[in-house]
Amino acid sequence: MTEFALTVAGNTHVGCVRTNNQDAYYLDPNAHFFILADGMGGYTGGEIASAITIQTIARHLHRTLREEYNSTRPPQDWLNQAALLANTAVLEDAQGHPQRADMGTTVVIALPLKNTLWYAYVGDSRLYRWREGQLQQLTHDHTLVADMVAHGLLPSEDARRHPYRNVLSRCLGRADLKQAEVSYAVFQTEDRYLICSDGLTEEVSDEQIAEILAQPLDDQAACDQLIALANAQGGRDNTTVVILSVGISPG
Repeated sequence: MTEFALTVAGNTHVGCVRTNNQDAYYLDPNAHFFILADGMGGYTGGEIASAITIQTIARHLHRTLREEYNSTRPPQDWLNQAALLANTAVLEDAQGHPQRADMGTTVVIALPLKNTLWYAYVGDSRLYRWREGQLQQLTHDHTLVADMVAHGLLPSEDARRHPYRNVLSRCLGRADLKQAEVSYAVFQTEDRYLICSDGLTEEVSDEQIAEILAQPLDDQAACDQLIALANAQGGRDNTTVVILSVGISPG
């Protein structure tokens, strides 16, 4: 089996309009997993929701990878449990602080295992794969508009301009959340994976994203260029970007 090597980088920016950054991300120093969260809610609620989510999931996955790496419990269980623990933590904090009772957050978790990237998500933050010149969105937005498109109630070309395109149908911080959506992708050499908040995709088209990922830029430079483009084209929201690139492990 081919041994793959990952490089990873990330960055976040408050944007050109907002005064606080409700996004958060985490890159495990040993490249074991990566997390991105985009919080929402007044009175700093979004910042707190995303921070709680990152901390809860990171703590759970560090413990799980240490204790269960060779167990028979499948990775989708690890990821789903991590997301649900974060959901509970956000709910419990909101219950204790009525001023941020409406807070919530999206989340994307990426977990590389051997030749596979397992991922879990809730909300409209996205995971893309760039492979051989083609950009593919691997996640499905949990929004009212995306659900309408999926059920044939709205043409896909109208979704990007719909006034309710940012209304979430699922997020962390909700008592009715039963599970995260979990899937996986098998690595190929020279794949690039992009995790991003909607601050990027609201301003930058998929075609523009693909153009930047196709350039011979290292991960950090590509992250920075995507964020700069989002800000140049409006920067109406916080923007967070994480990029993973796949190479062959030496030796």
